Amino acid sequence: MKVLRYKSYDPSVYLLEQILSKMGYDIVVSNYFGKDTDRAVRDFQQKNDLVIDGIVGVKTWSKLLAMEKGLFEHTNKLLSEKDLINFAEKFDLELALVKAINEIESHGKGFLISGRAKILFEGHVFWRELRKRGINPEKYVSEKTDHILYPKWTKKFYVGGEGEYLRLELAASLEENSIFYEAAHAAASWGSFQIMGYHYSSLGYESMQRFVAAMQTHEREHLRAFGKFLQANNLLIPLRKKDWDVFSRGYNGPSYKRNEYDKKLKLTYFKYLGFS
Repeated sequence: MKVLRYKSYDPSVYLLEQILSKMGYDIVVSNYFGKDTDRAVRDFQQKNDLVIDGIVGVKTWSKLLAMEKGLFEHTNKLLSEKDLINFAEKFDLELALVKAINEIESHGKGFLISGRAKILFEGHVFWRELRKRGINPEKYVSEKTDHILYPKWTKKFYVGGEGEYLRLELAASLEENSIFYEAAHAAASWGSFQIMGYHYSSLGYESMQRFVAAMQTHEREHLRAFGKFLQANNLLIPLRKKDWDVFSRGYNGPSYKRNEYDKKLKLTYFKYLGFS
């Protein structure tokens, strides 16, 4: 592919801008590399750990084309309306409730553009999971790890998207053994319904590896895990009754009030009620 930059005029620019547009960038698709495309390219480079120069060379093209392939794979992993309807009927739930939780947890998307399951890494949970395994987390705290390992919840280290995998992979590699792999993956929430990894055993998965692999297959597996979670934690009845407080505490944790999870869920439910 040709090397492209600001003010390039070439048919390859059209392909570049098509890919960026599919990724959600608000740009004009044409043969001209304008300021809007330059901003989009620089943002893409920043988010994908590339040199931020606005020049679309071999490395940027390679990443872009890989992401485009991921877009195609990603669309083959999505839930259908029928999947949600079947789930709601199976568990005697209003469809609007299922859709509301899906939107709050993952904005209705269980996979990233790359084709990997959406995750959120929680450094305070990693801290707790290490302690559960008899490991002192303080031993591993440094300037290089303070964004993945800390004793109390904070959202200031969230980066979203593929960046969460970088945090997860760093945590898992602090020691090359299965203990750190499991503790790190237990500390991430997975997929469309953001189920924490440490629930894998109670949901019937044989191992953390099996759970993680399942989360990478399809949003139907995310939905299946969600159903298992509701059953295992006795949350079906409060959800059916729309007891927002009880359900939110059981699903989002004791900090749900601080996150206003109950209010968000109620408002989103009423939004979908008109479309169910």
